[in-house]
Amino acid sequence: MPSPWKKFVHSVFPLGWPRSHRERLQAVRGNLWLHVFPARVRTGSLHPKATLGLGLITFNLFVILCLSGVWLMMVYTPSTALAYRDMNDLAHVVSGGRFLRNVHRWAAHLMVLFCILHLIRVFCTGAYKRPREFNWVLGVLLFGLTLALSFTGYLLPWDQLSFWAITVSANILDYVPVLGPPMRRLLLGGEEVGQAALLRFYVLHVFALPTVAFLLIAVHVWRVRKDGGLACSDPELRGKEDPNANTYVLTWPHLLLRLMLVMQATLILVFICALLWDAPLLKIANPAHPPNPSKAPWYFLGLQEMVSYSAFWGGFFIPTVFAVLLLLLPYVDSNPKGAGYWFSRHRRFAITLFAIIIFSLALLTVIGLWFRGTHWTWQWPWGGTRI
Repeated sequence: MPSPWKKFVHSVFPLGWPRSHRERLQAVRGNLWLHVFPARVRTGSLHPKATLGLGLITFNLFVILCLSGVWLMMVYTPSTALAYRDMNDLAHVVSGGRFLRNVHRWAAHLMVLFCILHLIRVFCTGAYKRPREFNWVLGVLLFGLTLALSFTGYLLPWDQLSFWAITVSANILDYVPVLGPPMRRLLLGGEEVGQAALLRFYVLHVFALPTVAFLLIAVHVWRVRKDGGLACSDPELRGKEDPNANTYVLTWPHLLLRLMLVMQATLILVFICALLWDAPLLKIANPAHPPNPSKAPWYFLGLQEMVSYSAFWGGFFIPTVFAVLLLLLPYVDSNPKGAGYWFSRHRRFAITLFAIIIFSLALLTVIGLWFRGTHWTWQWPWGGTRI
């Protein structure tokens, strides 16, 4: 006669630990979380070169952000009078508060970085081509949501760094013709960054944007499966050196083992960053004493650098054209050649052009981060003369 405990376990896991081929198939198909994966996957897609795990790393960072964010919400008040005090309490009063805030901040920065790398990987392997066109559009929208999530969370500490970074970033909207100023007022709840802006950023950061992100991520992952799964992305793995690259193996345990390893590696990376580098907290926000220079968050510094050259071209025209081109890319580049291959010779022009654009944005970001001093004048990061 089985014990009540065994009856309970059997009611939750009717199959038990899968041992046979059939049970492994049923374990994937009958599990709420695992059924998003097919029961079998291509051998080639399991190779590290296929995707570099960038999409999975980005999703893991999003989960870390959600879990750490829930805890931070319990000790945070979205008020200009109390927010900075709560940040100080996290650092000096709340047990483990400093470490958890560090985890949240580093996960946010890393999510932006790996989302960019994932976008680059998909482009370089031509994985946006038919039948994955719409999933590329979803990916671009998720990239925009990632920037919005990081941007809205940047203001919440309510110190000089966050206050003036958001002020500078919001002012860039003024350069958008017609719609820019009203969009800025809608975002801030007025003309300046204050209590209305803090409350709106808080609601967007903890509820509105994560909800939309969860929905888009669900559709994104679902479309990966419906569009044929992950394509093998390395020519060598498709060639004579690995004739079995397109054979199939069971998701359990081959894919699940790799997922667990990537999850652990992501968590270790975030924890190491959180232990080595503290999240900054300057003096409380003071609208009367702007720092010189006032800089946007690092992922908007390239845009701020372009605005310093031309408000209209750098602040509106170029970013808008780039965003539209990203969304339309799979429908403009409909040639199926080169899909699933790293740096295919059939796509040399497109990859070269894309590399120039990415390198230019990275260079502008580096200039804005380390080479701009007082009044946005040129400054060598190691000292010396300023222009």
